[in-house]
Formats: sequence, C-alpha cells, structure tokens
Amino acid sequence: MESGPIGIFDSGYGGLTIYQEIVRQLPQYDYIYLGDNARVPYGNRSFEVINEYTKDAIEFLFEKGCRLVILACNTASAKALRSYQQIHLPKVKGLHKVLGVIRPTTEIIGSLSTTKKIGVFATQGTVSSGSYEIEIKKFTPEAEVFQQACPLWVPLIENQETDSDGARYFVKKYVDELMAKSDQIDSIILGCTHFPLLKDLIEEYLPPGVQVYEQGQFVAESLTNYLVRHPEVEERCSKNGNQQFLTTETAENFDQQATLFLGHPVVSQKVHL
Repeated sequence: MESGPIGIFDSGYGGLTIYQEIVRQLPQYDYIYLGDNARVPYGNRSFEVINEYTKDAIEFLFEKGCRLVILACNTASAKALRSYQQIHLPKVKGLHKVLGVIRPTTEIIGSLSTTKKIGVFATQGTVSSGSYEIEIKKFTPEAEVFQQACPLWVPLIENQETDSDGARYFVKKYVDELMAKSDQIDSIILGCTHFPLLKDLIEEYLPPGVQVYEQGQFVAESLTNYLVRHPEVEERCSKNGNQQFLTTETAENFDQQATLFLGHPVVSQKVHL
C-alpha cells in the first residue's frame, strides 16, 4: 500500500503557523509545505481565480505522493475547499482527502465564549465569503458573529513591519472598528494564518477579558482526531519525521521569511505549479 507525506498548502507564509503546530503535535509524520508565494495574496482575488490556484496546488501535492492535503489558508478554505471536494476530488484516482482550517476553529469557539458574541479578524476574501459566520452558527446557532477585514496586516507582517508605528496604527484601527460593532465580544478568532504574528499587539488594544484564539492548536487537535477516526487515511501517511518546503517564489526569499515564522533556519526548493 502506497503511503506519502501530509501536504500543507498556503498562498504564502502564514500557513507556517498552522504547519508548526501540526508538526509539534504530530512529529512522526512526513510533511511537504507548499507556499504559492509567487501568486500571493489570495485574499482580494475572485472566487474563480482562487479556485483555479487552489486546484493547482492540491493536485501538485497529490502528484508528490500526498494522500492528505491540509489547506492552511483561510481564503482557500473559505472559497475553494467545498467546490474542490465536490467537483474535482471524486475524479482523483485512489484515496485522497482535502481538509481546511475553518471548521476546526468554528466547531469549538462557541464553547469558549460566554457572551456568544464572537469576533473574527480576517482578509477581505474570507470576510466576504461569510464562511466563519455560517460555520460558527452551525455549531452555535445562538452566536452572533462580528467580522472585521484587515487588508493591511498581511503586508505589514510580510514586510517585517510588525514593530513599526504603522503596525500599531493599523492594529488599533481594526481592533477599534471590530469592538465598535459590539462591546459584548468576548472571543476573537484570528481568521488569517499570518495574524498570530500580531497577536501580542492586538491584545494590547483590546479591552480586558477579551480572549484571542489562534487556529493552529485547533487545527492540529482536529487533525489528530481525524487520523484516529479514519485509519484508512492515517495508514497512508508516511512516518519518517521528514519535512520538505516548496515555494513558487525564489527559495532565498522563502527561506528568509519562513525562518522568521518558524524560528529556525529553513531550506526550500522552488517549484512551478
């Protein structure tokens, strides 16, 4: 029986925050991380383009031997996951699975909120898709969801400006805009995988008692449970503890940025989708 690495895909670097937590909780598996850095950002692109790019990435990872692919990208999870699962996945030969990052977070967030007033910071693409509100209400029907698009946070992070005056200005701006929608918000999801790099700064501008949640832990826990519940998938995931990094941009650029996200040196390889 053929086995292969777990594929983890993101449009850029943010998915490394998901990747890091998955590897921490499940170090025994082999992984391929693919960043489509040459075509980032996805957040402001059309549904059609995001679907096309996501399909390219998933099928590239399938060709690399991955039987399980995680979309560690909120925009791709919001706009492309369901259509790929319904339209394209049934045509793929053999057992292959594709999972996203939105559902694991939305399953649990209602139980973490006392007021059931939940905030979401995300890209414009994720906000306009409405995916967080739809998914949260599936599990917590009484919840009210307040979304805030933060289009300038990703550029600030990727340009290493997280300690700048500009970062402070735009973090405060979006925090204030979200909290103006309801002073009862007690739980906030960082609905973009880049945003954990701004978490400390975000918390500085929030009222006391408001909790901020990253997705990585929830996604890793959900994946652990998924592999237990689906042994037919788990046994097709190879276990040698290997990690490989691929990028559609220059390897030098990826290595520099990825090292910031992961806190240790990264050596990647450039690929074409």
